[in-house]
Amino acid sequence: MGFFRFLASKTFLYQLVIALICIVVIVFLTLKWLGFTTNHDERIQVPNLEKLDFSNSSEILEELNLVAKIQDSTNFNASYPPLSVIEQTPRAGDFVKKNRKIYLVLNPSGYRKIKIPNIIQKTRRQAEPTLLALGFKVGKITYSSNMARDVVLQLKHNGEIITPNTELMKTSTIDLVVGDGLK
Repeated sequence: MGFFRFLASKTFLYQLVIALICIVVIVFLTLKWLGFTTNHDERIQVPNLEKLDFSNSSEILEELNLVAKIQDSTNFNASYPPLSVIEQTPRAGDFVKKNRKIYLVLNPSGYRKIKIPNIIQKTRRQAEPTLLALGFKVGKITYSSNMARDVVLQLKHNGEIITPNTELMKTSTIDLVVGDGLK
């Protein structure tokens, strides 16, 4: 019964009230300090940087006390100018505090180069989907005298003969020279 009598004593209740007052004061002061040090209620709206080049984007962000960081480049997108912003994080219209980093995804300067696979002596039916899957375009089909019908004999780009493992820009047009099956 001594414990329950202690809980009801003036000393315990006095200490409990002092502890609660201290907790409330500490929480109040901490919240005021956080509001002051974290620039509470100061915010900057992120501008839309889409289709702007990196140097213009950096200047705009510097004027607003924001920092531009290149996050990554992606596959070339022909609907955006080369080396322009395709995507940004945080998005345009979001609110941030000063000195916040704005991460930018840039459009490369052009399509990347891809090695041409070895499709010589493969059928046209095999060669065309292989080239299309890699991002190339199949151009003119020229028939040459050869006993193997529709077998790829040569590859051409801009009128010049090319060999497998040659690197060409993605979306390049490759012309096929195939056998006519008449020899």
